[in-house]
Amino acid sequence: MALPYELLIGLRYTRAKRRNHFISFISGISMLGVALGVAALIVVLSVMNGFQKELRGRILSVVSHIQIQGASGELSDWPRVVGQAEKHPAVKAAAPFVQAQGMLSFNQNVRGAMVRGVLPDLEDKVADFRPHMKSGSFDALVPDSFGIVLGSELARALGVFMGDKVTLIAPQGVVTPAGVVPRLKTFTVVGIFEVGMFEYDNGLALVAMADAQKLYRMEDRVSGVRLKLEDLFTAPMVGHELARMLDVDAFISDWTRSHANFFRAVQIEKNMMFIILSLIVAVAAFNIVSTLVMAVTDKQSDIAILRTLGASPGSIMVVFMVQGALIGIIGLALGVAGGVALALNIDVVVPAIERLFGVQFLSKEIYYINQLPSELQWRDVTGITAISFVLALVATLYPSWRASRVNPAEALRYE
Repeated sequence: MALPYELLIGLRYTRAKRRNHFISFISGISMLGVALGVAALIVVLSVMNGFQKELRGRILSVVSHIQIQGASGELSDWPRVVGQAEKHPAVKAAAPFVQAQGMLSFNQNVRGAMVRGVLPDLEDKVADFRPHMKSGSFDALVPDSFGIVLGSELARALGVFMGDKVTLIAPQGVVTPAGVVPRLKTFTVVGIFEVGMFEYDNGLALVAMADAQKLYRMEDRVSGVRLKLEDLFTAPMVGHELARMLDVDAFISDWTRSHANFFRAVQIEKNMMFIILSLIVAVAAFNIVSTLVMAVTDKQSDIAILRTLGASPGSIMVVFMVQGALIGIIGLALGVAGGVALALNIDVVVPAIERLFGVQFLSKEIYYINQLPSELQWRDVTGITAISFVLALVATLYPSWRASRVNPAEALRYE
């Protein structure tokens, strides 16, 4: 099947060696600009996705997908709540907890902390403390042993090590003839964890649930129940469904609400990076405009001859649109290939650059992440490809319109 002559001429103009080598140079620069812009967009968005996934994983290693808390701050019949919650097909596991404020003291050091009483066997099903234990054992939280597991920053601030005894002071006091005396209990440090989030490493202490109930005088009551879901992204929907299923007066929150500002900030940063880096592609599109404008000037005699042979202004416009679109498509293909390859191998490329130049881009002491994470999402690649192609196509409109307005008589006057 014969191709339209507009397409054939446009392809020939792209392949042919030009008399003006400067136009060929500008065409190459335009292709390179599109390729670099597209590759940069793919790599940066993949790294942003990787950071988002990494941070989400670290937060959810401490924070449950859904948390059910009593409206008064306590749940009296938590086994029944667990049983009702586990009837939902999306709920994978459930664990009770006791949570309250406390003050830890060791020698002359005093630090406030969030004290969480847990059942280690059940807590393992909804959180991932065990893989983040730097020393000690999570299983050492045995009832009536009064052991405590501290975050690494909290332990460093207090100056404690394994086996040291710290004093935990509860804010609820005991009324005596001498006045209100705070309740306190000595706990032995049996473990130190580090999840990589300063908020929790610096302010969270874990104890056995029975010990927390005794210290805070909760008897057999708990603060709430933590749930883990099959799909963490269904948490808001599952939370609404559980609110209708449970027959207790409780407050239900999910991880998207408890850290809404944080994840919203990460998403805004990703969107802004997309907009900023899209300007690189826009600059490359302007180069396509300049390339086609010069090509139209160089081919005025050819345009005039085509017009005298019966080519319509629309056909002339299509010829140069094909030429400009081909420049954009080649650059786009190179950029997608290079960007995808780099995004998939960034864990190899970045360490090689660090070794070559003797630098470290991410210090673990500052960022808690010593390598660039990357997660390539094909919907991002599709979106980048579509936007870049549209920009390249739009860039061809003005030069092509100018070509269609060339007057054959004026163009051939001095030929």
